[in-house]
Amino acid sequence: MGVLEIGELTANLSLFVLIVIRATLYSGKVGIHMSRQLLAMALAPLLGLFILGIGNGFLATLITVRLDAAGESATVIGIVSSAYFIGLALGALVNDRLLLRIGHIRAYGSFASLVAVTVLLQGLFFDPWAWFVLRLIGGWATVGVYLVIESWLLTSGDQKVRGRLLAMYMISLYAAGVLGQLLLGVTSAMGVTAPFMVIGLLASLSVLPMAMIPRVSPIIEHAEPLPPHRLITMTPTGVMGSLGSGMVVAAAYTLLPLYLQRIGMSVNQVGQMMAVVILGAMLLQYPIGRWSDRHDRQIVLIGISAFCVVISAAMIWLPMSTPLLAALLFLLGGGVFALYPVAVSHAADRAPAGALVRMSQGLLLINSIGATISPLMISPVMTAMGDAGLFWAFGSLSLFFLLFFGWRRSVRPAPVPVAPFTPTTPMTAAGAELVVTEELMQGALEHEHLEDLSDVVPDVGAVEPIVGPPSEDQTHIVYYDDVETEARR
Repeated sequence: MGVLEIGELTANLSLFVLIVIRATLYSGKVGIHMSRQLLAMALAPLLGLFILGIGNGFLATLITVRLDAAGESATVIGIVSSAYFIGLALGALVNDRLLLRIGHIRAYGSFASLVAVTVLLQGLFFDPWAWFVLRLIGGWATVGVYLVIESWLLTSGDQKVRGRLLAMYMISLYAAGVLGQLLLGVTSAMGVTAPFMVIGLLASLSVLPMAMIPRVSPIIEHAEPLPPHRLITMTPTGVMGSLGSGMVVAAAYTLLPLYLQRIGMSVNQVGQMMAVVILGAMLLQYPIGRWSDRHDRQIVLIGISAFCVVISAAMIWLPMSTPLLAALLFLLGGGVFALYPVAVSHAADRAPAGALVRMSQGLLLINSIGATISPLMISPVMTAMGDAGLFWAFGSLSLFFLLFFGWRRSVRPAPVPVAPFTPTTPMTAAGAELVVTEELMQGALEHEHLEDLSDVVPDVGAVEPIVGPPSEDQTHIVYYDDVETEARR
């Protein structure tokens, strides 16, 4: 794929994202649309994320390929890769304090600039341990960018538009990831330092939409994380699903490119195959989410785990051709990337309403821990068993999750009713704290205006409002019983 083809693809994909953003933001029920000001506020972080995500989408693959070409072992590659996820975990703990102190726009500029600096330094200094430190700082800065964008979107809109804003967050993130993987081969052909320069330039350019488009920024409040021991006892299935998702997704991003290169693929082919993985994640997440809405989410988690076991076995034992490899990687991406949102939705089914914010923060930290230990655990397996050890590790982890989820379902069946599923990526607490669904608002209104007293006072049925909520000059709601009493007077 040449430079002209990549340029045309970039333009078409960018146009597609903008069209879908506009259609999604204005779609919905009659009378529900976004104001011009809110549209501008939503477009800024989405465009910033899309630009930054193009470079960030192939940075992990680039680092893996460069270290392997330099003769570094799989263990060293795993250690360097884990630094990014250590930074994610640290950033998830402390970045909200900086955001609260300096605000969204300045925080985004600070984090994106730090991402650019760390990437450019990696192009100047080739040393695995220097890269470890730079990837650690880069992970801390990247999760800060995600924190700013998530909290910006969720606090700028009400419950009627937040679902569409989060959907566009996913589309922007994955579309940028697909395009970034396709750029890997083109930028690598330009020179040794060219890919790092391109990623740094994109990180710097991502500041422009946030600095130029919005005139005001939203205000958020602080949320404390949930203590780990309470979270584990409240939803062990959600905790295990989040941990497992971090492990398999991190391995897919960091060690799968190593496997592809060692089976003889060029850098350009590695980027294309990684784009197929992310494309599978983008296209299959929503159907799996709808399935989890209609069935016990523990059954869905069991199904995802079994599916990943089958795909891993096929990768090990089937004779590989390029089309078959692409098809299996597409399905593998859809499976492993869907594990986290289903696990979080299951945890929300179990958690009290007041603990949802702290639950989200806790699961994000657990997901980051899983992503941190994954390269350190799986890279020695690849060293001992060969390149296919990656899929032996995938299959073994998926089988363990399958048995764990099956055991938990036998011990604790699904609650009724279940919370609605929203396709999502790992979410920070500052971004999640104001998520109030339309169902919760409607339930609150119904409880306020329709109260059943049959269990409190014998022979008294549920009172019904005559016209709904009280008008401004009324001090209480007028019921049928009140009307009859007034008539008898």
